[in-house]
Amino acid sequence: MAAVVVDFHAGSALTRCIDSLLANGVDNIIVVENGTAGSTLADLDGRRVHVVVPGRNLGYGGGVNRGAAFSGPNDYLLVSNPDVVLHDGAVALLVAYLDANDEVGIVGPTILRPDGSIYPSQRVFPNVWLAGVHALLGPLWPTNPATKRYRAARADGSVDWVSGACFLIRRSTFEIVGGFDERYFMFAEDMALCWSLSRRGFRVATLPEAIVTHIEGLSRRQAPRAMVRAHHRSAIRFEWQTARGLRRLLAPLAIVVLGVRLLIVQVVGPRG
Repeated sequence: MAAVVVDFHAGSALTRCIDSLLANGVDNIIVVENGTAGSTLADLDGRRVHVVVPGRNLGYGGGVNRGAAFSGPNDYLLVSNPDVVLHDGAVALLVAYLDANDEVGIVGPTILRPDGSIYPSQRVFPNVWLAGVHALLGPLWPTNPATKRYRAARADGSVDWVSGACFLIRRSTFEIVGGFDERYFMFAEDMALCWSLSRRGFRVATLPEAIVTHIEGLSRRQAPRAMVRAHHRSAIRFEWQTARGLRRLLAPLAIVVLGVRLLIVQVVGPRG
C-alpha cells in the first residue's frame, strides 16, 4: 500500500496528516510539493516520507498522478488531502472493504469537519434540473432541496462519486482509467474519476465506519479567487465531457448558468 498526499502550503496540517497515516500502519508515503519550492520539506520536520518535487503546481489530479507513478509496485493507493487526519483503524477498514468487494472500484470514508459535523462527501451525478437549481441556489441557500439531494447518498445508500479529499483505490483500477484526468486542474477531478470508473463497470462505495477529519479548504485559502474560477471551469469541463443526447444540446445553457453562479459567488462568497 502507498499513500499519496498533495501539499500546497498546508503547514502543520501536513505533519498531522502524515502522523495519522503512520499511526495507521502506512509506511510508503509520497508527498507531492505543489507549492513554493522547499515549502513541503520545511513542514515535514524530518518525518520519513518520500517527497516528489515537480517544480511547478501540477494541480490536484496531476499531483496525485505524479505521486502514484513514484510510489512503486503496490496493491492499493490511498489518496489524501494534506489537511486530513485519519482516525485509528480507518485504513485497515477501507482495505478490508475492497478486499471483500471485488466489484467496487473506489471507496471513501466518512469525512468529518473539525467541529464533528459530517461533510457531504458522498454525492450523485446531478441531472439537468438538479445541476441547475443547485448551481444557482447553492451559494445563497446551501440547504435548498436540490443541493441537499446532490450532496447525499440515495435511499438505498448507493452513491455516484466520493470526495477526492480521501479515498482508497486499487492500483490496478487507478491505472485502468489512466489515473486522474489532468485537464481538471482543481475541483471535479474526483467526480470525473468516479464517472470513468462507473463507465468501466466499477461501483463507487462509501464506508461509514472508516472516519477521517478534514480541515476543508486550507490550501484553497492561499488563492481563493483563483480557486473559485477553477471550480467553475472544472464544472463546465465535466458537463461537456459527460453530457449525452438532449443534455449535450443543453450544454451551452449550463455554461450560462455556471457563469451566473460565478458572479453570485464572487459577490456573496461561497456558503456551505
